[in-house]
Parts: sequence; C-alpha cells; structure tokens
Amino acid sequence: MPNLLSLGWIDYGIIIIYFMFVIGIGWALKRYMSSSTAFLEAGRSLPAWVTGLAFISANLGALEVIGMSASGAQYGMATTHFYWIGAIPAMIFLGLFMMPFYYGSKARSVPEYLKLRFDEKTRGLNAIAFALMTVLASGISMYALAALMEKLLNWPFDVSVLVSAGIVLAYTYLGGLSSAIYNEVLQFFIIVIGLFPLVFLSLQDAGGWSEMSNTLSSVAQTKGYDAGAWTQMWSHAGSTSSNPMGVEWFGIIMGLGFVLSFGYWCTNFLVVQRAMAANSMTAARKTPLIGALPKIFIPFLVIVPGMAAMALASKGTLSLELMPDGSPNYNSVITSMLSHYYPSGILGLGLTALLASFMSGMAGNVSAFNTVWTYDIYQSYIKPGQNDNHYLKVGQIATIFGVILSIGAAYLAKQFGNIMDFLQMIFSMVNAPLFAVLFLGMFWKRATGNAAFWGLLVGIGCALLHHGLTIPVGADPAAIIKGGWAGVIHTYPSGMAQSFWTAIIAWTTATVFTVSLTFLTRQLKSNEDLKGLVYSLTPRIIDVEDKWYNRPVVLAVIVAAITLVLSIIFW
Repeated sequence: MPNLLSLGWIDYGIIIIYFMFVIGIGWALKRYMSSSTAFLEAGRSLPAWVTGLAFISANLGALEVIGMSASGAQYGMATTHFYWIGAIPAMIFLGLFMMPFYYGSKARSVPEYLKLRFDEKTRGLNAIAFALMTVLASGISMYALAALMEKLLNWPFDVSVLVSAGIVLAYTYLGGLSSAIYNEVLQFFIIVIGLFPLVFLSLQDAGGWSEMSNTLSSVAQTKGYDAGAWTQMWSHAGSTSSNPMGVEWFGIIMGLGFVLSFGYWCTNFLVVQRAMAANSMTAARKTPLIGALPKIFIPFLVIVPGMAAMALASKGTLSLELMPDGSPNYNSVITSMLSHYYPSGILGLGLTALLASFMSGMAGNVSAFNTVWTYDIYQSYIKPGQNDNHYLKVGQIATIFGVILSIGAAYLAKQFGNIMDFLQMIFSMVNAPLFAVLFLGMFWKRATGNAAFWGLLVGIGCALLHHGLTIPVGADPAAIIKGGWAGVIHTYPSGMAQSFWTAIIAWTTATVFTVSLTFLTRQLKSNEDLKGLVYSLTPRIIDVEDKWYNRPVVLAVIVAAITLVLSIIFW
C-alpha cells in the first residue's frame, strides 16, 4: 500500500528531536522524585501558567484534534458548541467554586474527596470506574496513533504501539506528574505551531472567510438546510431538522452545556489533577481559567480547517478519502490537508503536532491512573499504613502497569473497532451522575453518603437503560453499541442527540434519587467533619493578589466576556 504522506530526512529529524525533548524533560525532573507526593502530585509546587496550559493540553488529545476537524467539516460552526458552551462555563465554575473544595480539602484525588465528603464505598466505586476508564482511554489513543501511522506511513502497527508506549513510560516513570505536566505544556505549543499554518493556508485557498461562507451556504442548501447552517451556531438550533448536528437548543444547553460539560470538566480527575498540582489556592483556582483563554480560540485551530476542507472538497480543490459507501471520511480531514499543503520540513512539524496530541492523551491518563491506583485503591484497600517510600515505589510500578494495560487496551481496540464509541458512552453514563452527586455534596450539607452511593448507581443504571431503549437514525440495533439492545421505543435524529439525552436522564435521575434518599437516611458526618468540604460551612476565600487583574474573579469575567462576544458574532 503506498504511503499517503512522504517524509524526508528533515521531517524525521524533527520527530526524533521531539522524542528526545520529552524524554529529556523526564530525565531532568528525575532527581526531584524523592516522595510519593512529588511523584504523584508534583509536590503541589507548580505555577499557575504551567498547570493552566497543562489543564487544556491534557484535553487537547488526538481525538479532539482529528475528531473536531472532522466535525467541523460535517457540522460546521455548530461544533463550536463543544467549546463555548460545552467547556468554558464549566471551567469558570470549576475555578471559582469547586477548586476551593478540591484543593482546600487536601484531597489527593477526586475519589478521595468523595470519601471525605461522603463515605468509603462512594470513593471505591468512583476509583475503580475511573481507573478502568483511564486505561481504556490511554489504550485507545495508542491504538489510534498506531493505526494512523500504519495508514499514512506504512509503519508497522506493533512498532508504533511499542515506541509510543515506551516514550510515554520513560518520561512519566522518570519525572512523574511533573514530567507529564511540563511535557503537556511543550505539546500544547507544538500542536498550535504545527497546525496553525493549516488555518491560514486552507482559508486562503477557500477565498477567505466570506467566500468560504458562500460556498458552505451552497453545501447546506444542497443537503436540505438553510444557507447559514454551516457557518452559524444558534440561528438554526430551533429544531433537530434545521441543523446538521440534529440537536435542538434545549439538548445543546441542558445536555451538552450543563450535564456533559460540567460532568467532564468538574469531575474528571484527568484534568482536575492538573489544577491540584498548583502551588497555592489562588493558582489552583486560576488553572482552569488560564486554560480557558486558549480553549476559547481552539475552534479556529481545529474546526475552521475542517470547514475549509468541506468548502474546498465541494469545489473539487481538495480530495477527501471516501468511505466504502461513497460518503466522505471526515476523520481523514487533517491528514488529507497535511498531505495537500505541507512541504517537507513543515510536514514533519505537522505530523509531530499529531504525535504530540496522541502522546498528551496517553500520558495524562497514565499519570491519573497511577495516582488513583496508589492512593484510592492500593493504599485504601490492599496495603494501608506503609511508609511514604513504599507508596512512591508503588506509584512507579503502577506507571509501568498502567502502560502495559494500555497496550492491551490498544490491541483490544484493534479487534473491536467500535470500542471508542463504547468508551465515550461509558464516560457520559458515569460522569453525568457523578457530577450530580458532587454538586449536591459541595452545595448541600444534608446530602448523605448512602444517598450519594445509590444515586450514583441509579443514575448510571437509568442511563444504561435509556441507551438500550433508544437508537439514532440509521443505526443497527444488532450492533448493540449504538443502542436499542433492549428494544427500540424512540429514534433520535443523530447519535449526538442520543448522547445528550442519555446524559440528561442520568443526571436527573441521580439528582432526584440522591435528594429523595437523603431525607430517608441519617447524616453521619458532623458540621465540623464537613468544614472545607461544603460551601455553606466553609469560610469565603478572600483574594490577596496585589494586582487586581491577577485575581481569579477578574480572569473569569474576561473569559466569559470574550466567549459571549464570539458567540454573538457567530450566532
């Protein structure tokens, strides 16, 4: 099979230099790894700008770079909902209201906060589910990288898996969470620098924003939508049939903007861990807010090139890979554009950006896994009461163990092509009820441990049942992964709409059940036990920053204002 990309020696040189840098960062930080706190928590010593960029980079993995470019081509500016309403409000809320509890409680992880606020069984349920999901997510990133390299460059699948795993293992084992975070900062800049030329070149080729919009208006009308369906966000969200995403405004606001968004950004330890590594309470609160600033503009980096690709493809200027049924393979947008626009040298930089996005996702999941395994599973249930050096070694062994499990998950993903959809479904089912429980726990002191545990389970169960009784248009119930495995009582216009409503149902049932059961169970924790864990019992934080513009509230207002202005512009 011919290579889709042809690399020169300059391109390979850039990739090798990148690999040397990431391992070098781990080696440089190795001498500071003298305790489990240093290895697993970065000693809570990192400045806000580092943790802020790592916060956003840990989420800027390959699935986002490739997936959002694909969605930009398929759905247009409506994909920006995943950022401006599906991320920014939750990041602001996390920084202002939830980080004081995570950081101030001295909890070392989200599961440990659940133990402090509720009880041991709630912590155990979340820890086991999270550890499993992080390994699967890391393995899927590894699989996606190996599959892409095999397709683009004919690199053997096994070699790509082992090399990527070896590099991630090297720098996370040597430098722990600090190494993962500093590498995520490096990877953020590489991704931006490597992909930015695509924005400029593709827009220029499409005739600028105005001409691209005209072309996409024709595309929209050809597909049966109004002219602005590909270039506007809210104007065509009145019904599921008026936009290519197949989701109406309520599903976007409630499903994506509230349940899925807050469920991910406010409860997922993968990203919260970065903020918990900050060197002060103020730095921890500023971490998601600093991350939100570049997050606002990421759509222009990954979605706009996808929109330009759709416009160029419709004019015959750019060729997209086709699926067996003749429809465009939107997941090939980024790689098709790299091949089309980048010469040798720049091509190596663009490919390094893709490699950085894959490895960022892998390392972020591995560093979160080893922390949860060591503190929330091993120390809690297997061997408590050991000295710190023992847990440092366990954390290092857990890093090796996590990478080996990720390799296994990569080969599992190779055997079952729909495992990626399965993982996303599980995240939606688990994170939505988890957010319900955490939100009630932080802002309602009456919520009890028993109510939280059963609310979490019932929320997950109802989400699973809803998935089993519904299906998106065109899906085969026999495939199981798309739903309908218990019988079809409702058909959604798209898989995205099904996911949004699954999350809404999971959150709603978890909330109702937790509140109801709270009134039937006794609160076992005193007000003193809950101090620092519940909003009404915790003293308000007074910002002591000398410069007003360094305060988290001011930063939050700036982020919200920019997001609002952009939303109005692209309404």
